[in-house]
Amino acid sequence: MILTTYDCSLGASDDLNQDLNLDLNLDPPGCAVLVVGCGNLLRGDDGVGPILVRHLWERGVPDGAKLVDGGTAGMDVAFQMRGAERVVIIDAAATGSAPGTIFKVPGEELEELPPLQGLHTHSFRWDHAIAFARWALAEDCPTDITVYLIEVSGVELGADLSEPVQTAMEQVIDRIEAEYLAALRPEVADEITVELTADGYLRLDAELAASRFPSDAVVAMVRDGDLWLVPLRGPRSGGLLLKQRNPAGDRSLLIREVIADRAISGVLRACWDDEHRALRIPLHDEPGPPG
Repeated sequence: MILTTYDCSLGASDDLNQDLNLDLNLDPPGCAVLVVGCGNLLRGDDGVGPILVRHLWERGVPDGAKLVDGGTAGMDVAFQMRGAERVVIIDAAATGSAPGTIFKVPGEELEELPPLQGLHTHSFRWDHAIAFARWALAEDCPTDITVYLIEVSGVELGADLSEPVQTAMEQVIDRIEAEYLAALRPEVADEITVELTADGYLRLDAELAASRFPSDAVVAMVRDGDLWLVPLRGPRSGGLLLKQRNPAGDRSLLIREVIADRAISGVLRACWDDEHRALRIPLHDEPGPPG
């Protein structure tokens, strides 16, 4: 059944439950942190929420975190909140402030939101998400909810993010990473090593693969004597697949064609390049013996 527009006033909640035949007992998997980006991707700065979520995905999603594009998920966002310990919502704002201004709305101020009176799936905003979740989930609605709003510069159809909004989005990403996601990421050793086999396979340990390549899909390329591994959103994005090679979760990747005629095998040092969001493996270093 497709839901379009309806009155969601509290007084009609019992009738709506019956009319819409909502099964509110279908619990989605819980998570420690749920990040929701609301907005319209087609409307310039209004799409900052979903775009931010996509940037977070490219950094790698740690276990215990869930990312939701609220620009297209509509009312499903509310049901995703069930079981979440903490919720972060990002949306655009138009208050007349300077473009790129960041507003952080803490949980206690969200208690002042009025009950939801009407909702359309094509104009789903942050306050809709919270109000609908309170109506639909009742006592199961998370209480630890924070909202980040970013002041827009323009919302023209087909426009890219403006420079001030892009800068503000990156600042909010850093805040979410530091305050919510960093604690969920597995610790990775300061010194990263990978193993290149004689038959052209690159081996990564489980912790490195889980923290940096959660989708198991990568682009591999050689630039200036270095092998680069760039994480992709998933197998649908193309690229090469990291395949599990043992019960511990270690991964292997066939890169024989990527490194061409380089006769290299053994253990190589590697480092994560934050600027390029990629793993860099110098191929000119002398490899150590296989592990």
